[in-house]
Amino acid sequence: MVSQGELGGTRAHIIVFGNEKGGSGKTTAAMHVAVALARLEKRIVLIDLDTRQRSLLRYVENRAQWSSRKGVDVPQLEGFSVSLTPGVSLDANAQEQAGEFERILASVVDRCDFVLIDTPGSDTPLSRRAHAEADTLVTPMNDSFVDFDLLARVDPTSYKIIGPSLYSNFVWDCRKKRLLARKPALDWVVMRNRISAHEAKNKRRLSSALSQLAERVGFRVAPGFGDRVIFRELFPVGLTMLDLPQRGVGISFSLSHVAARQEVRELLVTLKLPGVGLQTGAL
Repeated sequence: MVSQGELGGTRAHIIVFGNEKGGSGKTTAAMHVAVALARLEKRIVLIDLDTRQRSLLRYVENRAQWSSRKGVDVPQLEGFSVSLTPGVSLDANAQEQAGEFERILASVVDRCDFVLIDTPGSDTPLSRRAHAEADTLVTPMNDSFVDFDLLARVDPTSYKIIGPSLYSNFVWDCRKKRLLARKPALDWVVMRNRISAHEAKNKRRLSSALSQLAERVGFRVAPGFGDRVIFRELFPVGLTMLDLPQRGVGISFSLSHVAARQEVRELLVTLKLPGVGLQTGAL
């Protein structure tokens, strides 16, 4: 496993996008943060650990293909994925994937500024290894108590926190292991995603529950992205909100898109990544 001591002061800052629930927006968040950092002239490498869907790597490939086909110059990203070997037992696959992930990470961690890792929406040995390497953990969650249930259980009447749930306990365990390994403390950011523009009782209750839990288990809450179709429309062409307006896309830039761009900027500010804070105004 790669360690800070092995690489001295050149080790990249590792950002893991993790949540054991699928469809929470990890890939969209990872791609937008990656493009933002690339536009700030940071050296970026992406690693996709979803061995079946490979959505992040597909996003990177779509971007390169669209740019080449349209002759449009947008920042390109370097991406890797871990393979799934057909016909091999689960245990053998897990061992092979762990070795492949560590080889990829070791080959890039000393030649870039940031490594962004997208994990599958389930608890797998590969996802656990990625979490163990995280300097910053970003957990997107849809703005509902269905997603919140992975973080904590709430009283159905008062909506007070009963106790941390599966994923919070897992992150706590990762934090303890980092401290025992004398690594810097893990910075955990929970990102609310697909937030409704309308004020609602459920939205207020969720805000209160997140604030309670943040104090209890130690994470920061990021404002996240609104529930906007544009975030899903850009995947086939590999673009992000920071690439718009763009000729050849067929999307009319609107005030909603301006707001979406601001959401991306605010997320980057909230993450407080090393060497980035003073540059976000350039986006």
